[in-house]
Amino acid sequence: MSKEDIKNEEVQQEVVEPCENEEQTKEDEYASLDEKFRKEMEDKVAAAEDKYLRTHADFENIKKRLEKEKYQAIDYASEKFAKDLLAPIDTLEMALEAANADLPAEELIEKLKEGIELTIKSFKTVFEKNNIEVVDTDEFDPNHHNAVMRVDSENHKEGEIVQVMQKGYKLKDRLLRPAMVSIAN
Repeated sequence: MSKEDIKNEEVQQEVVEPCENEEQTKEDEYASLDEKFRKEMEDKVAAAEDKYLRTHADFENIKKRLEKEKYQAIDYASEKFAKDLLAPIDTLEMALEAANADLPAEELIEKLKEGIELTIKSFKTVFEKNNIEVVDTDEFDPNHHNAVMRVDSENHKEGEIVQVMQKGYKLKDRLLRPAMVSIAN
């Protein structure tokens, strides 16, 4: 080997050595960046997981609260109606007290009749207030009337209502109880 070849080889070695150091530095830089990125992603995942768990817990709490409120609404749905029924009960109790009064029989009967009329009026007011109405008995309708007997009647056509034995009631459009009627043969 000549001197020139040796010189070229030394130059190549010098060039190669800094390249190896440079590559090592770049690898260290990449590893450092990779570690930073991994740490950053782990932090973001942890934050997202925490946010998910908190949101899920909030959702479960809301769900439980709504379930509780639903059952309370069902339990106390008739509270308004029950409060409205207190007035007719009071009227009946007053009529009962009047029955114990020292009055002549005819006067006592009049007071009891008056008390019963007031009670019925009070019930009708409660029903009206709560959208409860009497079933119409002009024409027979098997959906709203229960025909319990057939009677002969010269004044009615066949199938017409002759007598209402018990009134029917409906709440808005829903039938609570059909009217008990007799119809003509």
